[in-house]
Amino acid sequence: MENRFWEAKKLEQMTQDEWESLCDRCGLCCFRKILEGHLWWKKILKTRIACDLLDCSTCQCSDYDNRFSRQKECIKLDGKKLKSFKWLPQTCAYRLLMEGKPLPPWHPLVTGDPLSIQHAGIKIENPVHEKDVDDWYDYVTD
Repeated sequence: MENRFWEAKKLEQMTQDEWESLCDRCGLCCFRKILEGHLWWKKILKTRIACDLLDCSTCQCSDYDNRFSRQKECIKLDGKKLKSFKWLPQTCAYRLLMEGKPLPPWHPLVTGDPLSIQHAGIKIENPVHEKDVDDWYDYVTD
């Protein structure tokens, strides 16, 4: 890609289209987390429980345009919430750029291939949908 905007701009300077294109469509942020602890001691436990809107075979949201109205837990990522991005996967472009790191070599913006995330094998093994789960602790991956 000739216009490597992510190397020239800060996250908060990006257009909406540039911002959206940073997402590699891995779907990892669509897996539920458990926040344990309180006050000064908190830990985020990752699970293999997918949001019910996530198509686990394609890692795509089945209703992307309406996700915020259909899933109250779905968080809109924007430049105003930069400091709270630490819960995102370590491979996430938003988190990497916020931390001053480069995009990984398999990122679709780097390769020009929208399926490069699948070729890189970035995914959750044996996902299960939220509606099919009773005890979230049975699905913790940490």
